[in-house]
Amino acid sequence: MCATVIGHGIDLVEIAELQRWVDDPRDPLIPRCFVQAELDEIGKGLDRIERLAGRFAAKEAVLKALGTGFGAGVAFTDVIIHRTHGAPPDVRLFGGAKKAAAERGIVGWKLSISHAGGMAMASALALGSDNQVGSSTT
Repeated sequence: MCATVIGHGIDLVEIAELQRWVDDPRDPLIPRCFVQAELDEIGKGLDRIERLAGRFAAKEAVLKALGTGFGAGVAFTDVIIHRTHGAPPDVRLFGGAKKAAAERGIVGWKLSISHAGGMAMASALALGSDNQVGSSTT
């Protein structure tokens, strides 16, 4: 079976900028963007901000591939990025994101997250079944 690409999203996050957002008490980023299960998975190690930046970029990339972006009934916490050690990252959708994916015929995801040079990058492919006509959304 061959999957059709329904959408593609990519995002780049400066890790130092994410650190500034996390440290800003006026607008707490963490509870607006991450569920507790993600925070538990990320942990509290020295690379915590790097991992948060990667997950943030991944969520942005997924929302772009979904064609909704942030808002319009879709929250950052509707997209959960899960990763088991040694396995590729997994996209789990809830709420408005899950509804939007169903409406577009998205049945799966391919997600890649990378970190280098003070940046975190993610690329997400939204996949449909092999009998759908694909389009690209960035």
